[in-house]
Amino acid sequence: MTGKPNQFILSQTLLELAKEDERVIALVCDSRFSAHLAEFAAVLPRQFIEVGIAEQNVVGIAAGLATCGKIPFVFTPAPFLSMRSAEQIKIDVAYSQTNVKLVGISGGVSYGALGTTHHSLQDLAVMRAIPGLPVVVPSDNRETALLVRELKEHRGPVYLRTGRGPVPDVHEAGFVPKLGKGCLLLPGIDLAIVVCGELVRAALDAGIFLHERGISARVVEIHTIKPLDEELILEAARETKAILTVEEHSVYGGLGSAVAELLVQNRLSIPMRILGIPDEPAIVGSQLEVFRYYGLTLEGIVAEALKLLGVDITDIKTDIKVKGA
Repeated sequence: MTGKPNQFILSQTLLELAKEDERVIALVCDSRFSAHLAEFAAVLPRQFIEVGIAEQNVVGIAAGLATCGKIPFVFTPAPFLSMRSAEQIKIDVAYSQTNVKLVGISGGVSYGALGTTHHSLQDLAVMRAIPGLPVVVPSDNRETALLVRELKEHRGPVYLRTGRGPVPDVHEAGFVPKLGKGCLLLPGIDLAIVVCGELVRAALDAGIFLHERGISARVVEIHTIKPLDEELILEAARETKAILTVEEHSVYGGLGSAVAELLVQNRLSIPMRILGIPDEPAIVGSQLEVFRYYGLTLEGIVAEALKLLGVDITDIKTDIKVKGA
């Protein structure tokens, strides 16, 4: 079942929170419509600030508001927020530990057709390297809404990335995410697929597909890239034969790098593959076209998993295509 864009759910949830707490402020850089905040601006104009195309300024303004007791949420496209405002995020938000929530909208290749200038494939790497800044990438609508509520109460800065398009459901009613804790979506002992963001559903479907064919794939969602759920990942490494990480990000500096760093520092030797965007400007196309090109689909994830395990994929290639990957 396909839901709404996560950034729509985030904005609707924030509106509910802002109605209850006038300290909640939404700030945008000419992005109220992309962020689905037009209703917020109309209903709560005194809690909405339009800065214009000035990403560095909006971070500084948000930091100032936070020092005055407000709870500012900054919404602007992830490629511009993470790259243009890196110094302000480092100093005014993270180093100063101001209570600013940075929301990178349309992350990854959500703006696929607009090309490299609008792709956000380095944001997780940049934000991970800034001390004192948690990094969050939710998968579906339920998780997004619940994490926003938790982050509103969380004292301190955070970077949260959302996507532009509708996302399929992953979590069932009753699921409650917790900052810094991952989720075991599917048990397994042959290999572990560790995934974040909008690719979680594809990874889970790939895991189910493999299970149906006798390969016990564990699927682990990591919605908080930093701080990483080390216990959950180390458990997966110790109990399976290989690890495949999947992310809508460069293969450098994101989830895969975080997992690899953890394994090496714990002296765990296990076959591993990072599936993401290679060291090149990503192709121009829709998000789905980009995913297909780089194998970020059910078919691509299954193929990489089988390669890791040394299994011949010839016999199930047709089967994968019938599945509609």
